Amino acid sequence: MNNLQSSRLRALIVVSLFFALFITQVYASAPPRYRIAVVDLMILKRQKLSAFDLAKELGADGLEVDMGGLGNRLTFSSQLSNRYIQQVFLNKSRETGVQISSLAMTGFFGQSFAERETYQKMVGDCITTMQEMGIKTAFLPLGINADLLKRPELRPVIVERLKVIGEMARKAGVVIGIETTLAAKDDLQLLKDVNSKGISIYFKFANAIKYGRNISEELKTLGKKNICMIHCTNEDGVWLQNDKQVDLPSIKQTLDKMGWKGWLVVERSRDQTRPTDVKYNFSANVAYLKKIFQGR
Repeated sequence: MNNLQSSRLRALIVVSLFFALFITQVYASAPPRYRIAVVDLMILKRQKLSAFDLAKELGADGLEVDMGGLGNRLTFSSQLSNRYIQQVFLNKSRETGVQISSLAMTGFFGQSFAERETYQKMVGDCITTMQEMGIKTAFLPLGINADLLKRPELRPVIVERLKVIGEMARKAGVVIGIETTLAAKDDLQLLKDVNSKGISIYFKFANAIKYGRNISEELKTLGKKNICMIHCTNEDGVWLQNDKQVDLPSIKQTLDKMGWKGWLVVERSRDQTRPTDVKYNFSANVAYLKKIFQGR
């Protein structure tokens, strides 16, 4: 081998090593396919800065931050309308490494999305906060008073309102994930009727279980493009790892085959013997989810 060939070989080796190092760094810095978050409201830290520290202690990758209560107000009781407070929260997120996975409009659990006159302002305030804080997904439960299984007569007005806020979300470049009690095939029809890129399904294990539906089959019916995020727990009773109604390895296999990726958010599945012990319950569920979905 002459000097020119040796020089070319050395150069090729250097380039190959550099490329291999670059690829390794890219994969090392990329977020995992499935990330685990907890709900600030459920860990008793609704819109509290200390929720980030607790979420980190629980082992979570992210935090779903609630927009605050509604009651009889025109909109949410949210301190996040203040740009200074927003920055404080974002700084805390960076400091702890706990990302804000989503905002939550849980006030609609007890208030009717179909009947509140100022729904556009309520959802609009959430969307504005999302834009200002760089958050891409919000959770909107249709709740008790707009449950389409129990109050099907509300469907026309709900569809029209979802069209309105869907267009608001689309223009803002964000997504509103709705939670319903409907079967997956009916959720698909609802999405078809709304016909908005700003509206998606925020899937919830507990709803499928409550109505005797198979979680994996429901996920497959919805398809990866129609699921923005997943509340990955059952009602309270036992931890996820002890829950015979939730086959997490099978669910992961289903999501893998679907090609879905995103946030899995812990709501409940608390041990009924110690329901108020936040660290005891949420650390166990987060650890089990990470074991199954992240191999940790």
